[in-house]
Amino acid sequence: MNTSFFIALIAYLLVFMTVGVLDRKKVRSFTDYAAAGKTQNTFTVVMTLLATILGASTTIGITDTVYRIGFPGFWWLSFGAVGLVLQACFLSVRVRRMNADTLPDLAEKTVGRSAELLIAVIIVVSWIGVVAGQLVAMNSLISFALGRQSALLFAMVSLVVIGYTAAGGQLSVIKTDRLQLCIIIASVIACALYLYFGRGGNSGDVMQGIELVNGSYRPFNLVNQFFVIGGVYFLGPDILSRNFISRDGTTARRSAFFAGLAVLLFSLLITAIGMWLRCNVSPEEKGRTAALLYAASLLPKGLAVLLLFGLLSAVLSSTDTCIINAASIFAKDILKTERVGVVRAAVLCIGLLAFTLAQLGRGDILTLLTGAYSIYTPGVIFPLTVAILAHERQGVRTRLWLCAVAAGGLFGLAASYCPGLLASAGLSPALVQQFPLIGMGLSLILALCSVRQGSVNRQGSVNRQAADGGQENGHSREAR
Repeated sequence: MNTSFFIALIAYLLVFMTVGVLDRKKVRSFTDYAAAGKTQNTFTVVMTLLATILGASTTIGITDTVYRIGFPGFWWLSFGAVGLVLQACFLSVRVRRMNADTLPDLAEKTVGRSAELLIAVIIVVSWIGVVAGQLVAMNSLISFALGRQSALLFAMVSLVVIGYTAAGGQLSVIKTDRLQLCIIIASVIACALYLYFGRGGNSGDVMQGIELVNGSYRPFNLVNQFFVIGGVYFLGPDILSRNFISRDGTTARRSAFFAGLAVLLFSLLITAIGMWLRCNVSPEEKGRTAALLYAASLLPKGLAVLLLFGLLSAVLSSTDTCIINAASIFAKDILKTERVGVVRAAVLCIGLLAFTLAQLGRGDILTLLTGAYSIYTPGVIFPLTVAILAHERQGVRTRLWLCAVAAGGLFGLAASYCPGLLASAGLSPALVQQFPLIGMGLSLILALCSVRQGSVNRQGSVNRQAADGGQENGHSREAR
């Protein structure tokens, strides 16, 4: 597999480098670079949205979860599908109408500058850790395929991803997402078909093992994942970045809805692979190898290479999106500049910093940075949703709204970083486990209390909508 994988990898990277170089000449403005001109159709948005979602956690991570706890691992990604459908029903058109370029920009339009800066800092800091984690997963895949560690190849792949993202921005990310998604889907389908119909084994045991909850996954886990996982898909930075590139609200709504249906089907497919492995591979056989990587060792050579490239595509399609979104937010929402050169420099800095952290293997740093996202889910999801829904009518009181974000975020932060301290204070582990949900509930209550009464802000909202509509028309003319 080593030679075949290496040759295919070089060809794969050359394609991406070419895309970045060609797209560099098409970028004329911040909107072109960060939001692909806001002219993308439904098919393109669905493709890039799925490629963004189907990363390491939704392939390797879910297969491991299903292998460990059984069929209930299906709920993780299925709640993401529910979040997308709910976004299509309640938010997609409203969000696109505001003509924002980034999620913090959306917060600025609905709440104010302080909200924009707070959310921007949370996302940028945490996304450095997210990108580093993706690069670590990529290095593991390369090492598994080659049968050894290769620092040179790891550096080469990382730099190519950072390079084509810096060169072409969202235009390049969208184009490479199409190719990556095709490889992901083809490889996972081929793996499932071979395991069930080529390899055989105890496939009949899979049906007997289907259960919605069990001893390892209780009803509380259902409620927790519905809000925590579903919330990220409902109003997460990378998910909404695909709303911003849509050509209009109808496109954004359709894209979220169809992507939700596709994610649900993919969840069934990846769960089926995990269930086959659970019924046919003992923990002693699998050892410490990730379940989906162990599946690659059971496939014929050609299919094994395809699956490894599918997993690599899953990692990279999420990595480039995280990098471009974090860089765009850093430039527009923290530095308050829309100069393309500054965003490109931010892409390089964020990418190289994440690469350095991944190389150092400093798990404590990665955990610290990635864990900052625990503030976002309980602290931002409900308050920002309330702000969006209230924007066209009453609006919100900024200080109370910020208190909602802080209260929810502190509960999430405490659950992630201070479980020992909370236990020493006499709180049970079961209660601490519920802190993110408690934080989400508290942030929702405070956010609802922050909504202004009456219609004092209505005229201002109408004026802002008119301005936003004019800006959107301006972008459309520029794109044409």
